[in-house]
Amino acid sequence: MVLLNRMQKTSFKSRLVSLLGISSIVRSLHYRNFRLYFYGQSISLIGTWIQRITVPWLVYDLTKNVFLLGLVGFAGQIPTFLISPFAGVLIDRFNRHKILVITQILSLIQALVLAFLYYQHSISVWNIAILSVFLGIINAFDMPARQSFVVDMIERKEDLGNAIALNSSMVNSARLIGPSIAGILISLTGEGMCFLLNAISYIFVIVFLLMMKLTPRKITSGKTNVLQHMKEGFKYTFGFIPIRYIIMLLALVSLMGMPYTVLMPVFAKTILHGGPHTFGFLMGASGVGALGGAFYMAARKNAAGLENYIPWFAAIFGLGLILFSFSHNFILSMFLLLFTGFGMLMQMTSSNTILQTIVDDDKRGRVMSFYTMAFMGTAPFGSLLAGSLAAKVGAPNTLIIGGAACIIGGLVFMLKLSEIKKIIEPIYVRLGIMPEIKVGDNLKS
Repeated sequence: MVLLNRMQKTSFKSRLVSLLGISSIVRSLHYRNFRLYFYGQSISLIGTWIQRITVPWLVYDLTKNVFLLGLVGFAGQIPTFLISPFAGVLIDRFNRHKILVITQILSLIQALVLAFLYYQHSISVWNIAILSVFLGIINAFDMPARQSFVVDMIERKEDLGNAIALNSSMVNSARLIGPSIAGILISLTGEGMCFLLNAISYIFVIVFLLMMKLTPRKITSGKTNVLQHMKEGFKYTFGFIPIRYIIMLLALVSLMGMPYTVLMPVFAKTILHGGPHTFGFLMGASGVGALGGAFYMAARKNAAGLENYIPWFAAIFGLGLILFSFSHNFILSMFLLLFTGFGMLMQMTSSNTILQTIVDDDKRGRVMSFYTMAFMGTAPFGSLLAGSLAAKVGAPNTLIIGGAACIIGGLVFMLKLSEIKKIIEPIYVRLGIMPEIKVGDNLKS
C-alpha cells in the first residue's frame, strides 16, 4: 500500500510537471556542462547587475551631470564596438572555454579594484571611466565567447533555442534580483559593498567552468591571417540577408532604445523624486518583463516562425519607452517598464536564436561578435547620444525619440520579412526544424 501511494504521488508529480511544461522549459539543463554553466552564471550575473546598477548611480551622485553619466556609459561600452570583430576571429580560432575562464578572472580583478578605490575614499568619475573601459575590453571577448560557447555545451541542435532562452532567463533573473539588492546595499552600506559582492560572485562561475568536461572542438585556423578572417566574417555576416537585417535592426534598437537604462537614475531621482530603492525597483520591473519573455521563449520548441515576431517585439519595446516617458507615477512607471523589458528581451532572444540556428559553425564566433557589436557595441554611442539629448531636450523627450526610432525600425524589418523567410525556411527544413510542405506553402503565399 505504501509503495502504491508513492507511485501515485510520483505519477501525479510527473503529470503536474508535464502539464506545466516545466520539463520542456528546462530541457537544456539535462546537459551537465550547460547545467554547471547555468548555475555558475546565475550567481555571477547577480553580482554583475549589482555593479551595473551601482556605477551609474554613483556617477550621477558624484557629478549630478547627465552628460557625464552618458560619457561613462560610452567609455564602458566603446571597446566592445571597436574590438568585437577582432575578438570574433580569436574565438573561432582558439578554445572558447579557456577564453571565458580568463575573462571571468579579469572581471573579478576589475570589481576588486573598484571596491578598493571606494574604501580608500579615492574613487572619482575619471577612475570609474578608466575601469569601465577596462571592463569593456574584457566584455568584447567575453560576450561573443559566451554566445558561441552555448553550442559547445548543447549536443542536440533542436535544444539550442531552449538553451539560449534559458540563458536569457538567467540574465533577466539576475537583472530582477541584482538591482533590488543594489538599491538596498547602496542605502545601507554604500556602493563599495556592491563592488565587493560582484568580485566574490565571479569565484562561483570560475569554479564551475573549471569543473566542466568538454570534448575538444575541431579548430581549422589554417594559414589565413587575422585581417583576412575578419574580412571573411564581415562578408558572410552582411552578405547573408537574414543575418544582415536581424543585426541591423538590433543595432538600431540598441543605439536608440537601450540607453534608457543610462537615464534611469534621472527618472528615479528627478522625475519620480525617489532614491536608490526607486532606481532599483524600476530596473527590477524591466527585469520582470524580460524574465516573462525569457520563459515564453524557453517553452518554444525551436526557432521556426520567430522572424515573424521580431518587428512586433521592437515596436512593443519602442511604445513602452514612449509611454514610460510621460509617466510621473511610480506604480504606473513600473507597469510600463514590464512591457518595455518584455519587448526588449523578446527581440534580442529571437534574434539570437535565429542567428545561432542558421549560422555556419566555423563562422559562429565572428557572427556572434557582430551580434555583440550590434547589441552592446552601439550602446556607447547611444549612451553618449542619450546624455547629450537629455541635457538639451530632457530625459523624457530623449526616450520619445528613441522609442519612435525602434517602432520605425520594426516597420522597415516587416517590409523585408518575405525576403528573409525565403532564405531562412529552407535552412529550417534541412535542419529538420520545419516540414518541407510548410515551406512550400509559405513560398507560394
